Amino acid sequence: MAPRLSSRRDAVLREMGLGPIWRLRARQAEADATEEAFEQEAGEPAATGTAATIATSRAEAPRAETSRAETARAETARAETQRAPVFPPTAAAPAAGPQPGAARPGGARNVEPPRAHAAAPQPAATPALADTPPPPSAPDPARSARIATLDWEALEAGIHDCRACALCERRKQAVPGVGDRQARWMLVGEAPGAEEDQRGEPFVGQAGRLLDNMLAAIGLKRGEDVYIANAVKCRPPHNRTPERGEIAACLPYLDRQIALVQPQLLIALGRPAAQALLDREIAISAARGKRFERADVAVVVTYHPAYLLRNPQDKAKAWEDLCFARRLMAEVG
Repeated sequence: MAPRLSSRRDAVLREMGLGPIWRLRARQAEADATEEAFEQEAGEPAATGTAATIATSRAEAPRAETSRAETARAETARAETQRAPVFPPTAAAPAAGPQPGAARPGGARNVEPPRAHAAAPQPAATPALADTPPPPSAPDPARSARIATLDWEALEAGIHDCRACALCERRKQAVPGVGDRQARWMLVGEAPGAEEDQRGEPFVGQAGRLLDNMLAAIGLKRGEDVYIANAVKCRPPHNRTPERGEIAACLPYLDRQIALVQPQLLIALGRPAAQALLDREIAISAARGKRFERADVAVVVTYHPAYLLRNPQDKAKAWEDLCFARRLMAEVG
């Protein structure tokens, strides 16, 4: 009796709309036959109308499913066609078929041209090219050659009067450099800050005091065997990082300072200074502890004192860099 009860339960569930939507035709025929036999044996009239309706619905279900599947496939193909990239026709391969507005042979009415040619979307503009700042202009060879002949007085006068970039418009004064003009050690920073812009001397204020302490730790003193300069001679607004064009405009001045001082060791304080001296992209973390060369002069890269004020945990690394520079000076000196 268990199969009959199960069939009767399924029939009741189907009448309530809770049964399975469709089954295989063979299985459904068997189920209907079993259900009818059970009802006749039990002396109950068979629900032929309801069973027939359900059987018809189940028979039509596979066809409906097939129709829906075909519709879904058609929609998917249409969507894929719309998403496909549209390439403009080339002169060597003209588009085949009738052109827009042309009549077909035999007097047939005009046909709509293919979608790719009728409403081909134009290639999107490349905003990256418009948003990317233009590269710095190439250095003026005549200007660089002229600066390369200046003595100290003419060089500093030229720096004070320089108007090669927009930084001159907001500066209070340019900051050439300070220190021993025949020093073995030359330190190159990034650019003047607010206090340097006021006083006209590089590395003053808190960053300057920290630099003095760093020099004292290896037996050096500002102004004695040490010359200090910046890669950029004017303060950028809000102490921002100098731009490539600003560094390029000041590079002839830095080149001339190095040529006049003739140091045995250059210490780049910060990434912009290292990039100006080495003419390449530099990561401080990767450049520390290595010897570089610039026109046969040894170069060491370390952190800027202003960075160390914000990140005191890296002062130990800066101390290691200074010890490395001192060992290197012993080798080249």
